[in-house]
Amino acid sequence: MKKIAVVILNWNGAKLLEQFLPSVVAYSKEAKIYVADNASTDNSIEVIKARFPQVAIIQNEGNFGFANGYNVALQQVEEDYYALVNSDVEVTENWLTPVLSIFDNEPNIGIIQPKILDYKNKAYFEYAGAAGGFIDQYGYPYCRGRIFETIEKDNGQYDDETEIFWASGACLFIRKDIYRTLNGFDGDFFAHQEEIDLCWRAFNLGYKAKYTSKSVVYHVGGATLNESNPRKTFLNFRNSLLMLTKNLPEGKLFLIIFARLCLDGLAGIQFIFKGKLVHCWAIIKAHFEFYHLINKNLKKRSGSNSENYYHSKSIVYRYFIKNGTVFEK
Repeated sequence: MKKIAVVILNWNGAKLLEQFLPSVVAYSKEAKIYVADNASTDNSIEVIKARFPQVAIIQNEGNFGFANGYNVALQQVEEDYYALVNSDVEVTENWLTPVLSIFDNEPNIGIIQPKILDYKNKAYFEYAGAAGGFIDQYGYPYCRGRIFETIEKDNGQYDDETEIFWASGACLFIRKDIYRTLNGFDGDFFAHQEEIDLCWRAFNLGYKAKYTSKSVVYHVGGATLNESNPRKTFLNFRNSLLMLTKNLPEGKLFLIIFARLCLDGLAGIQFIFKGKLVHCWAIIKAHFEFYHLINKNLKKRSGSNSENYYHSKSIVYRYFIKNGTVFEK
């Protein structure tokens, strides 16, 4: 049996599979390749069978979203390491070699992210992950190479291997045993920020995440749900609050949640001034859904939540007030 499984979650993405699966097949000889299909109603299955007969198909019984879609599918995948790859990712030659080397030689590393560049503009990092993720004290995520909407050009400034806090779900490598110890992604998230929650829970248990620039992939981004969709706004705001509820250390839980609710209110006002009323309403709905789920998520707390989870006290202050648009060590 091969050590690593490349698992691509698909929902009605036949065109994406036709475009991006060829690179995965060509450059993943070390891996067994799976497509986990979330009950697509297009011709995805027919495309895979006709054009990519070497790819194994896992057919989920419904559209379980990103989180549970992977959770259900990965019950059937027994390779030692998982490469969870979006269907809109182009991989490059030898992309698996440095990852396998780290997993084989550094047993303390549980999660790995490659360098993620923009498929549409390959000289730049891509929003979802860039050169590895971190969060600030209030749970706002950012990356080396991307802070809020500012994306850096790849000038080799992150050509290294270093510990990070979270790896992007666009291309995330994780040891099977750790994934199963964590019971996978939180299915209540459906999609968005579930990978940060997964990495945070791994961090609380003492596992480490690492970025390697020696592995490179190109990601389209927004191919399933783009930034203009209020559903995306709802999921991001709700899931961020759920993630904080589950993972913050006990002494900071109330104050940080309260601060985030206030900051979310400011974000809603900003949407109003921009004429994006549906996005303001999405934040309000996210808060009501958070209140509905708060007791359930308090019960998910592990009791071993670390104080040292954040890299910056406030990335919001540094970015919007101090004009700090580039990652600082």
